[in-house]
Amino acid sequence: MIDGHLLEMAIEFHGHKCPAMPLGIRVGLAAMNALGVERAKNKELYCLCETGPTHAGMCFGDGVQVATGCTFGKANIKGLGYGKLAITLIDVRSKKAVRVTLNPEFQKVAYTSEFVKLRSQGVEPQDIKSEITDPLVKKAVSLPDEKILIVGEVFNIDFEPHKGTFEWYNCDKCGEAVFASGLRIVNEKYLCIPCSGYE
Repeated sequence: MIDGHLLEMAIEFHGHKCPAMPLGIRVGLAAMNALGVERAKNKELYCLCETGPTHAGMCFGDGVQVATGCTFGKANIKGLGYGKLAITLIDVRSKKAVRVTLNPEFQKVAYTSEFVKLRSQGVEPQDIKSEITDPLVKKAVSLPDEKILIVGEVFNIDFEPHKGTFEWYNCDKCGEAVFASGLRIVNEKYLCIPCSGYE
């Protein structure tokens, strides 16, 4: 079950109402529950999100961010691009982790919905009638975990989060400030990645 305030906050963050985003919330909450942790205020959690940019389930990732507090801005979430609606959530302090995914049987039924049919025809989520979207969101919010989720066993993980750098330089070509981690040295010049021509 999802708290109404959390759902509203997630819809506001995400920008539209759809069923995949609340499923991301459910997966995130289940992972936190399995680890016995609360939403990350800083970097106490790290999330490996298996979605990718080339499928229609990307909305899931925004739900995961809202639920877990693992966000792009905190650099404690990484998209793996596997094309799956699943995450591995890591408790950085205890070095414990858990993988949570949607139940394939639930997904099979969900993919036959009118919402998915319309989306596959190119209709944007905000343009789909609420009488189609709302019942799916209600299901995503209210179905019991055991119907929609597979929560793996908690396991130990050898994980060290990246430490952010405060060291920066100005690119010798464009003049913009660049943190040292994004710097390339070419012919004894400090260059940002775009100016260097390298990845």
